[in-house]
Amino acid sequence: MKILTGGQFRELDLYTITHEPVASVDLMERAARALTAALMRRWPERERRFFVFAGPGGNGGDGLAVARMLTDAGYVVTSYLFCVGGRLSADCAEMRSRLQATDAAQLVEITTELVFPKLQADDIVIDALFGTGLSKPLSGGFAVVAKRINMSPATVVALDMPSGLMAENNAYNDTSAIIQAALTLTIQLPKLAFLFAENQRYVGDVECVDIGLSQAGLDSIKTHIWLTEHGEMRSLLRRRPRFAHKGTMGHALLVAGSRGMAGAAILATRAALRAGAGKVSLHTPHSCLDVVQGAVPEAIVRMDVDPDVLSQAYDATSYQAIAIGPGIGRNKLTAQVLHSYLSQQVGPMLLDADALNILSDNRDWLSLLPADTILTPHPLELERLVGHSPNSYEQMNRARQLAMAHHVFVVVKGRYTEVCTPTGSVLVNPTGNPGMATAGSGDVLTGIIVGLLAQGYLPAEAVQLGVYLHGLAGDIAAGELSEEALIASDIVAHLPHAFRRLRQG
Repeated sequence: MKILTGGQFRELDLYTITHEPVASVDLMERAARALTAALMRRWPERERRFFVFAGPGGNGGDGLAVARMLTDAGYVVTSYLFCVGGRLSADCAEMRSRLQATDAAQLVEITTELVFPKLQADDIVIDALFGTGLSKPLSGGFAVVAKRINMSPATVVALDMPSGLMAENNAYNDTSAIIQAALTLTIQLPKLAFLFAENQRYVGDVECVDIGLSQAGLDSIKTHIWLTEHGEMRSLLRRRPRFAHKGTMGHALLVAGSRGMAGAAILATRAALRAGAGKVSLHTPHSCLDVVQGAVPEAIVRMDVDPDVLSQAYDATSYQAIAIGPGIGRNKLTAQVLHSYLSQQVGPMLLDADALNILSDNRDWLSLLPADTILTPHPLELERLVGHSPNSYEQMNRARQLAMAHHVFVVVKGRYTEVCTPTGSVLVNPTGNPGMATAGSGDVLTGIIVGLLAQGYLPAEAVQLGVYLHGLAGDIAAGELSEEALIASDIVAHLPHAFRRLRQG
């Protein structure tokens, strides 16, 4: 699914109007019907009061049309139209006329000063002040209105976008003048800003409302940001050959663990095996041997001579994939082990956790990364690699630049994990839940991806599929156990269910 910029959404509207063809006011009417239906599904009781705050443009026209349709359906609706200076878009003016012609319509036009209504907890406020066309922060009277709405006890529903929120970059926005919606009914597709953590308090829950914008128009728009879809991931999932054996299903090498951090090695190893690798070897310090072999008897353990840390690299050329990092620490000896593995130029390769921290301490080693290496940082590890980012939009762009500059995949872990590709695409993953914010979750992801790589999945396939399955397993586990009780080993335990659900569609 494409993620479009605000400007591209306007292009899509215009394409639909031109090629369907449909008059812009009729397209607005169509959007309002879909938005009204969504509102009525959520609040079917007619005694609830609705208050619509409509701006002078297209978003305001949507709001006035919704007000008319709710009024016709028997709801009590009061609309406040901001007509400062008497300037309304043509479509907004037409929707005002239609609302005025409706029996029981309550419309207040604001030309100078608003007498703010007394809102109650059972009331619904419809924010239709501004949509995706906003190019600067709300100021003046509109900023005051946004703040008054946010202070009210009413439930706030934003149409398309919470007013004041930019569709992409909010680095220079006035965050005190952004509508804080409990629900955003967004038109057709989610907006990029919805996927960033700092915007959650403005967006609330999101429901995409299909208004029938042109598919041909959408296909013609080029974008580098995509939201991963279930069917796409299902198409990547391979069937195991009928005559498969452990020798043909790939041998993965995991370089993981140190004294006190054997758990990271265990979780990653279990995940690699559950992901389908034929064999998994674990290079780990001597002190981890007993606990690892007791916890994962299926693993092949290659003990390091040092009891506490990794101190020497093995020949990795015979493995189909290698992952380095979970629980290894940042000892100087371990740093040299990482350098040795990088110097072998084996592939495919994945670096996680302390391997990334060591890499950030030795940035000249980035040139040693084999093409299509997969880096899986959480935000702090990414910051150590690329510097501080003031917001998620800048963080995404810095990760994208890192991926393109070194021809690697950069997986920025979070609620909507971003896979930045060497070609400049950003693939946003929709699976996963807050319960996965727990120690060891990243180690499980490392194991899943290296297990897929060992079986012959291309890095582009393994990283997308691995991230999706990881989140899906976490969703299934949370559904059974609750988000609060979820731990990393539960993700591994539910990985079989994730494979089954993905294969069954």
